[in-house]
Amino acid sequence: MTRLSEGAIEALSNGNSANDAVLQLVNIRKIDSGSGPTRFRVMMSDGLHTLSSFMLSTQLNFMAEENVLAPNCVCILKKHVTNILKDKRRVVIILEIEVIKPAEEVAGRIGDPTPLAEGLIKGPQSAPVPENRQPLQQQQNRTEAHKSFSRDFGKKTPSAMPSTPGGSSKVVPIASLNPYQSKWTIRARITNKSSVRTWSNSRGDGKLFSMEIVDESGEIRVTGFNQEVDKFFSLVEVGKVYYVSKGSLKIANKQYTSVKNDYEMTLNGDSSIIPCEDACDVPVMQCDFVSIGDLESREKDAIVDVIGVCKSVEEVTRLTTKSNKEVSKRTLNLMDMSGKLVTVTLWGEEAEKFDGSAQPIVAIKGAKVSDFGGRSLSASFSSSMMINPDIPEAYKLRGWYDKEGHAMDGQSLTEVKGGGGGLTNWKTLSDVKTEHLGHGDKADYYTCIATIVYLRKENCLYQACPSQDCNKKVVDQHNGMFRCEKCDKEFPNFKYRLILSANVADYADNQWVTCFQESAEAILGQNAAYLGQLKDSNEAAFDEIFQQANFNTFVFRSRVKLETYNDESRIKATVMDVKPVDHKDYSKRLIMNIRKLAAQ
Repeated sequence: MTRLSEGAIEALSNGNSANDAVLQLVNIRKIDSGSGPTRFRVMMSDGLHTLSSFMLSTQLNFMAEENVLAPNCVCILKKHVTNILKDKRRVVIILEIEVIKPAEEVAGRIGDPTPLAEGLIKGPQSAPVPENRQPLQQQQNRTEAHKSFSRDFGKKTPSAMPSTPGGSSKVVPIASLNPYQSKWTIRARITNKSSVRTWSNSRGDGKLFSMEIVDESGEIRVTGFNQEVDKFFSLVEVGKVYYVSKGSLKIANKQYTSVKNDYEMTLNGDSSIIPCEDACDVPVMQCDFVSIGDLESREKDAIVDVIGVCKSVEEVTRLTTKSNKEVSKRTLNLMDMSGKLVTVTLWGEEAEKFDGSAQPIVAIKGAKVSDFGGRSLSASFSSSMMINPDIPEAYKLRGWYDKEGHAMDGQSLTEVKGGGGGLTNWKTLSDVKTEHLGHGDKADYYTCIATIVYLRKENCLYQACPSQDCNKKVVDQHNGMFRCEKCDKEFPNFKYRLILSANVADYADNQWVTCFQESAEAILGQNAAYLGQLKDSNEAAFDEIFQQANFNTFVFRSRVKLETYNDESRIKATVMDVKPVDHKDYSKRLIMNIRKLAAQ
C-alpha cells in the first residue's frame, strides 16, 4: 500500500512548506464563482488528518475537468503557496501536482484520517480516540512519523520565500493571485512594455501604458493609468526584475491580451514597484512554443508562441497605414526542427533594429497566425521577441541547426499544395483556366511568375477622398472644392489612387489582372502622388514610366473569382502582392519539377 506523508496536513495548515508530500485526494468539487474563472476546491488526506482548504490553481483546471484528479487518487504535491484570507483562514493553492496512483488503482481511503479542525490543531489532548483502538506500538510509530514529517517539511526553503524590501509581505507566485487577496508581493521580470497611449472623449482625456510580467509560476498583464504612468513608466525597464505589490486584480479581457492568466492587474495609488537585484532565478519569458510544422492546423488569427532559426531576412520597407501614418516593416523566414519555414512580419522599431545576418535564434511570444498567401505570422506591437534567448529550447535548436539544419532548404508553409482559403498555389496561367480556378463558391488564390506585356495607362489614376480611412472617388465641384459622397463632406484637396489594368503572360498563356495601389506602385516603380503630378505636368515623362515597366517579370500572388455584372459572368483576377523574382529559389523549384516529370 502506498505510504502517505503523515504530518503533512498539519504542517500545511500552519503555513509551513510541504513540497513533495505524498497525499490522497479525498474529495474535489467545483466552486461557482459567478462571472470569474472556474475554481476547484480539494480535500486532501495524509492518512492522519484531512483538510478541505486546498484550491487548484486555474492553470491546473484541466486535471479536474479531465478526471485526472479524482477521489482516492494518490498525488505528490510538487509546488504550492499558502494564502491567508481576511477571516484569517489559510488556503493552500496547488501550483503543481502529480498523480502517482490513479483513483481506479486505489481500493479506498488510506488510513483512518480525521478532519484537522477536530484533531491536533487544537492541541495534543483534543484528538479523538478511535473506537477500534490500535496497538500502542503502532500509535507510537505514527506519532514519530508525524513528528519527523513536521520537522522536515516545517522548514521554509529560502528559494520559496524570498525576502522583500522592508519585509512588508511575503512573496507569492503570480499564479496564486486573485481579487480576494489584499496583502501580497510578487517578484517578476518585465518581458514586454507598451508605449504611452492617450485618449480623449466626452468624459475627458487620459493616458495609459501596459506591461507583461512573468515569474516561475506564470505571467500577468499590468496596466497603469494617468498618475501611475507618470510614477512608473520611466522606472520600469524590459528584461529587469521588480517587486510589485498592492495592485488591483480583475477578470482579464481576453479581447485585448494574449497573456495566459484569468486575471489582469491595474496599478493604483497604493501600488509599489521596487527593483530587485537578486533575480537570476526569475525566468526571462513564459512560452508555450508551437512547432512551425503544426501552424497549418492553427486557425486564422490564433495567437501562438514560436521559436526558430532566422533562415533569411528581407530589407526594411516603409508603408503608409489607413490612418496615414508611416510604419516600418520587415519579413523574415523562421525554420525549426520540423524542417518547415514560416514567414514572420516584424513592425515598427523591431523591424528597424532586427539583424538576421548571423542567423540568430528568434523566439516570439504572442505572434498572430494569418492565412494570407499561406500560413504566415505577424509579430504585432503587443508581441514579445527575443534574440538568442537563454532558454533550453534555444540551445537545442542551435545545436540542431549547426549540426544538420543549416544544410536543409526547408519547406515553406506558403508552398504547400492547396487551393482556396489563401494557400499559395504555384500555377501557370494556363493551369488557372484549365483547372477552372475561381468558379467555386469561394475565391481561389494562386502564385505565378509572369511578365508584363501591356499596361493600360488610361484611367489608371483617380482623385480620391483625402481623409485617412476613405479612398472613395471625389467629385470636382469646379469651385476649388472636391466632394466625397461617402464622407458627405467637401475638401479643398484630394489624393491620387491607382487602379491599374495589366496584361501578364508566361510561356503558356496570358491574363488580364487588376492591380490596386501597392501592387501598381511596385510594378511602375513610382508612387501614386508623383504619377499624378507627372500626368498633369509632363505627359511624355508619364508615358515613359509605363514604357519602362513593360516586359519586366515579377512573382504575382493573385485572387480569382467568377463575378456577374449586367447578366454577364467573367473571371476577375486581382493582384494581391507583387515581388521581384528570386532566381535562386525559382531555379530550385524548376529543378524539382523537372525531377518529378523525369520520374514519371
